[in-house]
Amino acid sequence: MELINSIILVSAILLVLSIVTSVIALRIGAPLLLFFLAIGVVAGPDGLAVVHFESVEAAYLIGSIALAIILFESGLDTPILSYRRAAAPALTLATVGVLITAGLVGIAAQFLFDLSRLEALLLGAVVASTDAAAVFLLLRVGGVTIRGRARSILEIESGTNDPVAIFLTLSLSGAIAAGSTAPGWSLLIDLLRQAGIGMALGAVGGGVIALALNRLRLDPGLLPIAALGLALLTFAATTDAGGSGFLAVYVAGLIVGNLPLRGRLGLRRFLSGLTWLSQIVMFVMLGVLATPSSFGPVLGPAIALSLFLILVARPLAVSLCLIPFRIGVAETTFIAWVGLRGAVSILLAIVPNLMALPQGSLFFAVAFIIVTVSLLVQGWMIRPMARWLRLIVPRRLGPVDRIELDLPGNADQELVAYSILEGSPVARGQRLPRWARPALVIRGGRVIPVHAARPWTVGDHVYLFAAPTRIPLLDRLYAGSRPLSEDDRDFFGDLAFHPGVTLGTLAELYGLPLTVENANRTLADLFDAEFQHAGEIGDRLRLGTVELIIRDMENGRIVKVGLSLQPDRKTSARLPLFEQPLAHLSRFAVATTRRWPWKRRAGKNRG
Repeated sequence: MELINSIILVSAILLVLSIVTSVIALRIGAPLLLFFLAIGVVAGPDGLAVVHFESVEAAYLIGSIALAIILFESGLDTPILSYRRAAAPALTLATVGVLITAGLVGIAAQFLFDLSRLEALLLGAVVASTDAAAVFLLLRVGGVTIRGRARSILEIESGTNDPVAIFLTLSLSGAIAAGSTAPGWSLLIDLLRQAGIGMALGAVGGGVIALALNRLRLDPGLLPIAALGLALLTFAATTDAGGSGFLAVYVAGLIVGNLPLRGRLGLRRFLSGLTWLSQIVMFVMLGVLATPSSFGPVLGPAIALSLFLILVARPLAVSLCLIPFRIGVAETTFIAWVGLRGAVSILLAIVPNLMALPQGSLFFAVAFIIVTVSLLVQGWMIRPMARWLRLIVPRRLGPVDRIELDLPGNADQELVAYSILEGSPVARGQRLPRWARPALVIRGGRVIPVHAARPWTVGDHVYLFAAPTRIPLLDRLYAGSRPLSEDDRDFFGDLAFHPGVTLGTLAELYGLPLTVENANRTLADLFDAEFQHAGEIGDRLRLGTVELIIRDMENGRIVKVGLSLQPDRKTSARLPLFEQPLAHLSRFAVATTRRWPWKRRAGKNRG
């Protein structure tokens, strides 16, 4: 019992210490994950020796689960827009780039260490991939906001290159253990097979997770736990089927994150906290496992190999992979620099020990040194490098907070909070459409009645209820920096019509649902009936797959009506080929949120 209490006490102290040091690291701009690694080293046998942990099997098991959670959350937080921007270059880096990096590092390692060709290539594979935890932490928490395409490439690459490095490490370790001298073409065939199975089962797993969360009426507290359990089930089932479980869990997260989902915000908060815990546990555990006092004989060659990886292998691999895609010099340079190595490389360095390879301890020591140098050199220079290359852009401003409401039936609403910014349309006196008016205003720490709060002032905290599809429009009003005009297509529609146009004409043009008795009604009649002759500029009505908007009024009369085509999402016909299955899955997931039997929502189509 005393031993159990001691373990809990030491674990809690390490966890709290990691959280406290993270605040310090973020303030001074230091690489945060390096602090976690250092805490593990200090607590381990070469430090205070308060923790004795030597089981490589347990370390690999814990690290694999933590990495699966990190990859699932990474996919969940990657918008499909990132793939539209950067799928081809990023996936090229994640596959060809990893192979080139592994080959170049392997060549250098053969000269620096007393290794065979296959062993040197194995060392290259161990450190070939960028670390998802390090890169995502940098891009989403580190306070560095990079131009869209470079950011998208880094996000996708870091989430998809780990499976390639893991496959190479396992295959080469198995070949060395079996006494093979050259893996042959079977290695490439096996890689394609694992990737194909991983993507297929990951897509199925993502669809099943979305379906289960939307259909099962679970307590809100159980929804994220169910999602996590199904994600780990996808990971394990794919691995047992001979595929890449890490790729599968990332693809599952990507699909779930881009489908309509019940309890989305609660799931994101849960996984965000769990990912932080996974990163801390993985880095502290690997730090405890290390014994830097024994690294002396390989310290010099390992630092030389680290610099070769940072300054030669990674930049050369990135440059060769991005040549066909016409990426700018500044973006290519930054992508090459943000090749941070992290816990994945140290975790993979455990594999040779698991297989009892003769050079197992050397792989771990070299990988640990490479990760440390990478976090020190690259991690500390990320912000100066981005500033020097002029890639930093202002952080996107949006809601201060979003609270998903678990309302009865199919009500899809969120409580959204904004702090009115200087220069925003609202601060400039922009008249708010009725759907964008706040339900609560807090000014100077006091609640102000909405009718007494006008005009809105900078610093006001406003709270309003909105559908998720309207939040980008609210961002423009409350947190944008440009005034709105009638030419703003997001607010006032893609097309403009005279209010005297009939619904029959509009239905004929756009194939909208319409009943016979409504065919002769004009657009003005429709708005007058809905808003009882009290319509205002910006008022909206849904008509099938389009949305009608009052664009202009004179003396209380509507003089112009806008038409927004596909206000919620683009059709699959307009999407790139690789996104079309996701669009079909999205429609299927939407259908599952409706009550059985599926019925059209009352009032959805005004026509």
